Amino acid sequence: MHPTSSTSFLQSTIRPALMAAAIAALVAGCASAPPGSATQPPGTTAGQRPATAPTPTPTPAATDTAALEQQRFAKWVADFRATARASGISEATLRSAFDQVQFLPRVIELDRAQPEFTRTAWDYLDNTVSPQRIATGQDKLLQVRAEADAAAARYGVPGTIVVAIWGMESNYGGNYGSTPVIDALATLGFEGRREDWARRELLAALKILDSGDIARDRMIGSWAGAMGQTQFLPSNFLAYAVDADGDGRRDIWGSMPDVVASTANFLSRSGWQAGMPWGVEVKLPASFDYGRADMAVRQPSTQWAAEGITTMDGQPLPEFADGSVLLPAGAQGPAFLVGPNFRAVLRYNNSTNYALAVGLLAQRLGGGPDVQTPWPRSLSALSRSQMVELQTALTQRGFATGAADGVMGPATREGLRRYQRSVGLPADGYPSAELLQRLQQQP
Repeated sequence: MHPTSSTSFLQSTIRPALMAAAIAALVAGCASAPPGSATQPPGTTAGQRPATAPTPTPTPAATDTAALEQQRFAKWVADFRATARASGISEATLRSAFDQVQFLPRVIELDRAQPEFTRTAWDYLDNTVSPQRIATGQDKLLQVRAEADAAAARYGVPGTIVVAIWGMESNYGGNYGSTPVIDALATLGFEGRREDWARRELLAALKILDSGDIARDRMIGSWAGAMGQTQFLPSNFLAYAVDADGDGRRDIWGSMPDVVASTANFLSRSGWQAGMPWGVEVKLPASFDYGRADMAVRQPSTQWAAEGITTMDGQPLPEFADGSVLLPAGAQGPAFLVGPNFRAVLRYNNSTNYALAVGLLAQRLGGGPDVQTPWPRSLSALSRSQMVELQTALTQRGFATGAADGVMGPATREGLRRYQRSVGLPADGYPSAELLQRLQQQP
């Protein structure tokens, strides 16, 4: 869950009146939803029903295509509605959820998008662990101190970690999306690329509505269906959300006790170990085998210490039973020893840059130091097309990387490490423009 960007769908949604008519033609006897838009939470406008501003007159072909798409979507919704009814969802919830459901083409565009340019770890951290976010987070930590202390006592997760996730996911509640979750998930299910996943999440969202935790018009989030101030998918909401304020509802949109407790419960159930740090910046010995800096390589801190790894300030390493060395920028950048709590954050969002940002932001919120080793800012990140070129060049030279898909997976990293060893470079498996150039210049 990287920080959510607010996405407006006002120019790409199907008018609710047309959608309601299409669904009514397919599902006889369905009651119409009350006219007018539901009130959105303060500060949100993009999730409201589209205004009736004049639009260019479409061509007959475009009209026919849009009408056909609308009919197909209405049919999909009608079929899913029957499935949800058979799963025990009430008629009142089905009417609320689907009588004015909208198809959102922009959601499909975003889901299919493959970003061409990647970001280095330091670029990512410059943005996510910025001075402004640290300062704001320290203020927010004071504001939710009572809720954070209660959650820490119950779940063993420090308030700094919970507030760091809050900052990462929605900029401390300032931006948790404005897309109706039901519309987004119905669109993704209808499109079909991830239909099984979307159907499961949509059914989970209906169960949330059915339980009375939140009203349909307030169930808003990102274009991908992540909800609330710390961006839970509906299935995670059902599994981990907590009614901490005792009002009978689990509200991760408007109740800070619920937001904080739910996030801490998620981490606790994901393997968080109370009293342990997420990790620590370390110094590596000159003899270190960079090929062992991998999340899959785990061993006790005592073993890492025996190999010459030390903390930056000379204090003992954290007592991890299964610590791993992390090199987010390769051999030329900072090194970290991370443990089970780092992996718990990865279960929240499976990105090492994300988990590192959460750990470092929490560290700064608690008055701890910034990263001390300089980042190798002279190194250039590879674009997606350049990554394909790197994978192709490695495979052609006998260092198999699997499919040349532009994604830095385990097979590509291992192929790159084997190439680096063959030419006497540190086998850190870190892709860079300089390394690609070297490969391309070799006969």
